[in-house]
Amino acid sequence: MTMTDASAGVIASRRSADAPPRNDRGTAQPQRLVDLFEYGLDSPICLTWELTYACNLSCVHCLSSSGRRDPRELTTEECFAVIDELERMQVFYVNIGGGEPTVRSDFWEIVDYATSHHVGVKFSTNGVKLTRERAEQLAANDYLDIQISLDGATAEVNDYVRGPGSYDTALQAMANLQAAGMKNFKLSVVCTRYNIPQLDEFKAIADRYGAQLRLTRLRPSGRGADTWDDLHPRPAQQKQLYDWLVAHGDGVLTGDSFFHLSAYGQALPGLNLCGAGRVVCLIDPIGDVYACPFAIHEEFLAGNIRMPGGFQKVWRESELFLRLRQPQSGGACTSCQFFDTCKGGCMAAKFFTGLPLDGPDPECVQGYGEELLKNAKAKEQLAPKPSADHSHRTTPPRPREGLGPVRLTLKRREDLARPPVNACEADPLAGLTPQ
Repeated sequence: MTMTDASAGVIASRRSADAPPRNDRGTAQPQRLVDLFEYGLDSPICLTWELTYACNLSCVHCLSSSGRRDPRELTTEECFAVIDELERMQVFYVNIGGGEPTVRSDFWEIVDYATSHHVGVKFSTNGVKLTRERAEQLAANDYLDIQISLDGATAEVNDYVRGPGSYDTALQAMANLQAAGMKNFKLSVVCTRYNIPQLDEFKAIADRYGAQLRLTRLRPSGRGADTWDDLHPRPAQQKQLYDWLVAHGDGVLTGDSFFHLSAYGQALPGLNLCGAGRVVCLIDPIGDVYACPFAIHEEFLAGNIRMPGGFQKVWRESELFLRLRQPQSGGACTSCQFFDTCKGGCMAAKFFTGLPLDGPDPECVQGYGEELLKNAKAKEQLAPKPSADHSHRTTPPRPREGLGPVRLTLKRREDLARPPVNACEADPLAGLTPQ
């Protein structure tokens, strides 16, 4: 996250009234932004708002198990009321997602209402509705940013995860935005073991369309819980990703997804902090407020905006959020020399793999999480499942407890072969010329 000095000052002024001015040693509390953020802010910097669970795709790693619309979705008028509240709270911007948000018939109306009420909008889309005409309308709005989702630099890799035809749809959407003159829209990539070898290619695609590359971490959330073992990067790839991020510095956005990798040594750019319930949260399509977009489970449900007091009351007074803003002990990780940089890793990644929240991340680069996962599997401990599944009815249901995971499919996804992680996996002699 990059901020101007002016916005940093605004954020500092938002420090929660409950944040102690002194640390637990009795000395003056340092005034780094990250120290203020640990105690939470009176208003979130930004929040994720899933407008709908409806989606034309069935991505196998979808964090919200989207597909079918929930009939209890917030109405247009309720969405307007949320935006009015965010404007009063001076929320910088809202990150709108889904599902596929553009399939809501009132989506463009909601976007226009937000940007005209000083709430910037970043929305994530697979590009299905971004025609040339729509792209020209969007390019004229200075309060708008767009993220095009692409999880493979080739159709083979992308469509294995996101479904047949999704690669071509995304590239056409980026071509339309470029032709409309939109600059620095985002190419958003969820890093998996199949696309980490393609990082340079992703950067080339972003440059080709005048976009900025944004990499995010795969979490075992939603349908990703069932595909985690197949998709999450291997240890050597974690190091490859870390080295690539260090080399490319501030030229690539990460959304603070990879602070667990800081245990390799040098901290990555950004806050390097889990902001759940402190500076970010999620509003889902029916108004439920969760601490984190990747932790859609009743354990992390803080309240609902339809209740008296609305979103502001949930953000400032919910028992869950107040607890998350207390100093965290770090548990077993505090004895690790890298705790100050990795902070124990991702809360959602730990929860949905069945690891304790005060323990190491499942992808801890020192290997501590891997040891715990092996012990959990040996004891046949079942990890928690997300609270709801909105997958298309043609998508195979979640496996019953005690059974192994199944591959979630779109129609004819079975025709797509699993892409190799690299050329050598497909052919040990790849690249060699016989003499």
